[in-house]
Amino acid sequence: MPISAASDAPLTGAIAGADIARFRADWVALAGEVPGPASMIGLAVSGGGDSLALLLLAAAAFPDAVIAATVDHGLRPESAEEAAEVGALCTRIGVPHEVLRPPPESFARGNVQDRARAARYRCLADWAAAAGARWVAIAHQQDDLAESFLMRARRGAGLSGLAAMLPARRLGPERGAALLVRPLLAWSRAELAACVAAAGIVPVEDPSNSHPRYDRSRMRALLAATPELPAARLARAAGNLRDAETALGWVVDREWRARAELAESAALLDMAGLPRELVRRLAARAIASLGSGAPPRGSGLDRLIAAVDAGEVATLSGVVVRPGQRWHFAPAPPRRSR
Repeated sequence: MPISAASDAPLTGAIAGADIARFRADWVALAGEVPGPASMIGLAVSGGGDSLALLLLAAAAFPDAVIAATVDHGLRPESAEEAAEVGALCTRIGVPHEVLRPPPESFARGNVQDRARAARYRCLADWAAAAGARWVAIAHQQDDLAESFLMRARRGAGLSGLAAMLPARRLGPERGAALLVRPLLAWSRAELAACVAAAGIVPVEDPSNSHPRYDRSRMRALLAATPELPAARLARAAGNLRDAETALGWVVDREWRARAELAESAALLDMAGLPRELVRRLAARAIASLGSGAPPRGSGLDRLIAAVDAGEVATLSGVVVRPGQRWHFAPAPPRRSR
């Protein structure tokens, strides 16, 4: 269903003052400052209900400090029309808008959803840099946290997987890259839908959001049918785990500085007396620093640790690990071609 807004729809004028004040306070708590013409917020607006609520709230809270973009991957026949409708709505609100189209070859192979997501963030990073936006805000909200928590718990995820998504992170490695921020993590889907309805807007409905084929859709249906699993409490649990993950990361950094000896193409790590989770994280960091750059996770890492604990040499992600008083990590020799 396309976006629908009558010509006399109230738009930002219908947003409750309490909601505007709440969004403004949430933003300042997250970003540490009020945006302005010299420090703009870039909004990623798809046309769905959550992103339209983000547009309305941000435009009402910080007029003249907001720009918007819609990333059109061209994966659905309706996407170009929906992007144009978002642009028309932004014009009515007074928010500059651009449509970004990543090249199809950037997400045509492999897991299309994952590659399309990566392409979307690259587009948004480039757009923010060109437009001078200090932040790029996306519309993840409380129910998203709860759904992600259930999806990952069902798969047996550990602490890192169960922890809530970060409220802010850099969009790229470059110095000065925009911050990707999620200012709606304390808002429920119902609260955001009420903002959009009050403005007289009918958002885009993505049919995949209710298709039982997708994990997230099934978790959404489960939450709706199970009042004993309130999304707000699951989201709070995920946030508590994020705090624990952050604290554990601080401990890992400290132990790495104290226990790691690095050479040009090797690392020595003293694992004596460490809890198993710290062993896992330090080993993963050492392997990532010498191998593919991505920290290994899951059962492969557990098997490697068990082997080294048993006095065996083990290999993972192109790195050989040898046991001893200190574990020795080095790149595996290249395989001989037959």
